[in-house]
Amino acid sequence: MEKRLYRSRTNRVLSGVCGGLGQYFNLDPVLMRVLAVILGFVSFGTFLVLYLVLALIIPLEPERALTNRDE
Repeated sequence: MEKRLYRSRTNRVLSGVCGGLGQYFNLDPVLMRVLAVILGFVSFGTFLVLYLVLALIIPLEPERALTNRDE
């Protein structure tokens, strides 16, 4: 199966972007959240705009993908 980037339905705090990126790169989503917070401070809020754009562009994970992942 082709690897695709989705916003996570199960591992989400705000919109699931960090959870989806964590699943895509096989990293802990908490690590992605920590990196997002650090980037938010270092970029003086520019990363917040990028995060909002990603939340709008990246599609939500299909429900059928949830059942396939559990098997």
